[in-house]
Amino acid sequence: MHMSIAPEKGMKKCGGSDSTWPASDHRTFAMAMLWKFMRVAKYSKTALSSKVKVRGIPTHSRHSSSKSVPSDFAASSPCSNTVELLGKSYPQDDYSNVTDKILSKVGKNLHNRKHHPLWLIKEQVKEHFYKHYLGRRGTPLFSVYDGLSPVVTVQQNFDSLLIPPNHASRRKEDNYYLNRDHMLRAHTSAHQWDLIRSGLDAFLAVGDVYRRDTIDNTHYPVFHQMEGVRLFSCHELFSSIKDGEGLQLFEQGHRTAHKQECHTMEAVRLVEFNLKQVLTKLMTHIFGDGLQVRWVDCYFPFTHPSFEMEINFQGEWMEVLGCGVMEQQLVNSAGAQDKIGWAFGLGLERLAMILYDIPDIRLFWSEDERFLKQFIGPHIWQKIKFQPLSRYPPLINDISFWLPSETYSQNDFYDLVRTIGGDLIEKVVLLDEFAHPKTKKVSHCYRIVYRHPERTLTQDEVQHIHRAIEESAVRELGVEGRF
Repeated sequence: MHMSIAPEKGMKKCGGSDSTWPASDHRTFAMAMLWKFMRVAKYSKTALSSKVKVRGIPTHSRHSSSKSVPSDFAASSPCSNTVELLGKSYPQDDYSNVTDKILSKVGKNLHNRKHHPLWLIKEQVKEHFYKHYLGRRGTPLFSVYDGLSPVVTVQQNFDSLLIPPNHASRRKEDNYYLNRDHMLRAHTSAHQWDLIRSGLDAFLAVGDVYRRDTIDNTHYPVFHQMEGVRLFSCHELFSSIKDGEGLQLFEQGHRTAHKQECHTMEAVRLVEFNLKQVLTKLMTHIFGDGLQVRWVDCYFPFTHPSFEMEINFQGEWMEVLGCGVMEQQLVNSAGAQDKIGWAFGLGLERLAMILYDIPDIRLFWSEDERFLKQFIGPHIWQKIKFQPLSRYPPLINDISFWLPSETYSQNDFYDLVRTIGGDLIEKVVLLDEFAHPKTKKVSHCYRIVYRHPERTLTQDEVQHIHRAIEESAVRELGVEGRF
């Protein structure tokens, strides 16, 4: 069977998966920060040595860096106004909003845990790039970094990616801040600038990312992304083109829907073609021959033009990654002003849920051997279809309250529910929003679905948790209960 590529659809602002560049349905960029998600050959002669530091973070192997931090020692709070995380102290301020529940996830590094489904996806992508993109000496063109610290500066997470100071994606409601200057990375794109600055022009960066979001079977406050970047010099891009000696990367032109003002159309077309070819080969390798692919024009602050990739899997079109031609301003500021490049970001959970038919994102955090042993096989390409442990019955409880004046955020409530209920919470849905005609006060009614992925819950333990949520919502969010 041959691969077919469907015609491109019209421009849209990216929205889709929980773990890729594209945004979630309810905010344009909060999920787009996820190069997801997600969302390639290397001609650079320069690589990171073991002595080079990326923003103070030591890097390791030429082609693969993996150094996990045991979660037992990852975080602690020796006193109320500081957070001790990965061996460093961070003073807290009015921006600090990371909960103990989230801090307990730092250092778990599921993507580096052998035979874990996220590790399998990472290894499949890595092996594909290692096998198909080699340098002149027969060594892999791509360097892989999967042990970079998830603690980054606000400058790394936003400013380096040209995200405006007042952009909605910076809100406390959507991110986990240690303080005004440091945060848990919201996407692996936070490492782009540093890795390019170090001299790399082809690399994959993999890691855990953190976002405050809704609660359902496809959203979790911690998930895992892989970032890919490839830069080209003029010679590298045009050397295989007949009569390409006179072609140039840059010009002084105008920005259009198809190119940046400084790029020539010839250069953009070749970079875009290479990007789509590389990603199509990757997804075909993962999901099999005959895969149908289509591209959706969209928007990201750090690429232009930008695209979402969708695949037709088992008769359904699914968005799997975001990508685009890198903004030249970003490339220039990182010291590679004589090159042009592309970038993509993909979500490991997204691909694993599709490929292995895993129905609930909470399962990736399971320690149940009935789950984990299903992914142990003779090789990483073993065909696996997840067999459900059991379908335990849900317990449903509603909660209603009057909102405080202007300080309430739904993500604050979701975070509170996650902190108290943990992985016993399957879903939280806003059932009703009511504005009192006289007082103008607004009331929210939420339905909380309790279901443990590995055992049956009792009504007594659920009632205990539900009461704790009610009390904490009043105490911490300033709501007025209608319990």
